[in-house]
Amino acid sequence: MKRRHVLAAIAAGGGVLAIGWGLMPPSQRLNPSQPLVAIDKTTALNGWVRIGKDDTVTVVMSKSEMGQGVFTGLAMLLAEELDARWDQVRFEQSPNDNIYNNLAGVADGLPFHPDNQGMLKSGAQWLVRKTMREVGIMFTGGSTSIKDLWLPMREAGASARAMLVGAAAQQWHVPTNECDVKDGVVSHGSGKKATFGELSAAAAKVGLPPEVKLKSLDDFILIGQSLPRLDAQAKGDGSAVYATDIRPPGLMFASVRMNPMLGGTLQSFDDSKALASPGVKKVLAIDALHGSSAGVAVVAASTYQAMKALTQVEVKWDNAPSSAWSSDSITAQLGKALDSDTGFAYFSTGDAADALQKAARTVKAEYLAPYLAHAPMEPMGCTVWLKDGAAQVWASTQVPDVAAKVAAKQLGIDINKVQLHIPMLGSGFGRRLEMDIIAQACMVAKAMEGTPVQTVWSRSEDMQHDFYRPACISRFSAGLDAQGQLVAWQNTSASQSIVPQVMARTLGLAGAGPDKTTAEGASDQAYEWPHARIAHVAVDLPIPVGFWRSVGHSHQAFFKESFVDEMAFAAGKNPLDFRLGLLKNHPRHAKVLQTAADKSGWRQAPTVGPDGAPRALGLALHESFGSIVAQVAEVSVQNQKIVVHRVVCAIDCGMAVNPQLIAQQIESAVVFGLSAALLGEITIDKGRVVQSNFDNYPVLRISQAPMVETHIIESQAHPEGVGEPGTPPVAPAVANAVFALTGQRLRQLPLRLPA
Repeated sequence: MKRRHVLAAIAAGGGVLAIGWGLMPPSQRLNPSQPLVAIDKTTALNGWVRIGKDDTVTVVMSKSEMGQGVFTGLAMLLAEELDARWDQVRFEQSPNDNIYNNLAGVADGLPFHPDNQGMLKSGAQWLVRKTMREVGIMFTGGSTSIKDLWLPMREAGASARAMLVGAAAQQWHVPTNECDVKDGVVSHGSGKKATFGELSAAAAKVGLPPEVKLKSLDDFILIGQSLPRLDAQAKGDGSAVYATDIRPPGLMFASVRMNPMLGGTLQSFDDSKALASPGVKKVLAIDALHGSSAGVAVVAASTYQAMKALTQVEVKWDNAPSSAWSSDSITAQLGKALDSDTGFAYFSTGDAADALQKAARTVKAEYLAPYLAHAPMEPMGCTVWLKDGAAQVWASTQVPDVAAKVAAKQLGIDINKVQLHIPMLGSGFGRRLEMDIIAQACMVAKAMEGTPVQTVWSRSEDMQHDFYRPACISRFSAGLDAQGQLVAWQNTSASQSIVPQVMARTLGLAGAGPDKTTAEGASDQAYEWPHARIAHVAVDLPIPVGFWRSVGHSHQAFFKESFVDEMAFAAGKNPLDFRLGLLKNHPRHAKVLQTAADKSGWRQAPTVGPDGAPRALGLALHESFGSIVAQVAEVSVQNQKIVVHRVVCAIDCGMAVNPQLIAQQIESAVVFGLSAALLGEITIDKGRVVQSNFDNYPVLRISQAPMVETHIIESQAHPEGVGEPGTPPVAPAVANAVFALTGQRLRQLPLRLPA
């Protein structure tokens, strides 16, 4: 999120300075600026691992666990190089420190095509990673957790292992190369043995080794195995702690109601009835904070009392700029933008306009996707206890260091006086990158200084005051020659831009220049277009938008893969063969595509389900967050309703650290994507969100969920993203299956057949 600001600052400082600084060795990512605080008879060997006297290995986590299994995957990396037993491993949340900054996320956000392997790209990414190490932020997002920490976690484990061996060698007066480590025990050929716990205190005095040798891929014992999740038992027995589970002594509860018009302010309110309600302690105005609408909060002895009293507050709201806008006018505005602007070209090759004119046949189409809410199962909530000039904050956040800074500023205290706790996150999907709830909770706590207060939104406030996936229109023109070969591809889309909004409301920075996320999924794909121009028009609207699981890929994949199918049909070719013809120089993509097709029975004759209803298959291929995913959806139509029975998925995500976690994430992504593809739609009426709960913003039910088969392509490449890449292909795969079954081309989400 800071990349433009940081790179501009580097440039302003002078090219020579930037180059000279860029050539310096990168800063280490093993030891934090302040040593880890000693906890429960454990010894920290670096910023990522503690060894306990009882032989437990506690891995320090800088990422947020929101169901994706990141604690397990990251712990496996460290435990592998440490040679620890898996049943020894525990986890704890890290403090805020620059060694925990996410370097991969910002580097991946640079506007380079995945095929670009040139010096400019590698140099820019190197410079950005170095910069983010010093002035970046900690965040969980962009499917970068494993990718970002693939080396730091392994190096931390290898360094700790070397320190333990060094301590044993000193005690036994033997060379270090004669010592062996296995399953949490250091041993010597003489028969001497010592556990990690017995050596940890002495190991800390050995100091970090100047360099370590990491294991070769062939020597991996843990990595590549489907080890059980570290958080599974706590989530299974109910002991896992989420933000709304926090119960410090004397806790009070706050409920918030905001101006129903997005971005609206508060004119006045009458709290007399609410203050007379049982358990109510305070009613206060809430400012518009970090992109939220202004509102009113009621603090009471219980959540129920606060929510009930809130309905008795008589409020007058001011209008907002959003009040002039509704879904129809927004769609019209996006269309007008495409009529008048050719957009910023994120990818161009050859002369698409000339090739279109010369094509034997041209095909045009327009696609539309609506706004979408995140709708995490755990609504927005945060607990703050301000006392004696210091604060404890319990927040489900994906951006811990930013959250601490926002809390300190809102409370008016030094950031060193803020102790941030991060419980488990009840899903996030990008929503918990935002700071609105944290700022609100701090404002309430400041008014109740000395008393801990838990601020929780109702489901309707959560649904109607989100930062939405942007609505988007995409127009295509493509041409075929007389032999049915694709000769031209032209695509321009229009939507709001996410990055400038996020930078302004979260970091207080002005966004400038093209936003890659608007066109990702359209401009960065592997298809070998002979002539192409792929562009985007950024449209300014007063609707708050934010990062939604898979961001631009979530809708651009639907547009692109649906239109690829249209072109295959126009060319009279099988959709699989048509795609393979555009991937002659991309063997990894072709293998993923062919695998999904083979495993799904793509070449077989159409089937009929047990209910007698015909079924058809639809195909989609998409690359996002470094991973290549192909999906085949098996679909039937029952009473004009689309039913998805099976989704076969193939994924090349590089090295598979934990195959079971990958399968779980694919299943999650498919269900999430199907909810959006078949059901998801946020509509605006005079600046107000119409949907308020799961009755009118439904998600896929268990009875509607398809069987999901995941096939992981074996690879020894660097691990890439997994949490998001499974979402983009599912909507087009289903839409393409519907066309194969009914002959109806659905170009608008959610997918609906005419009654």
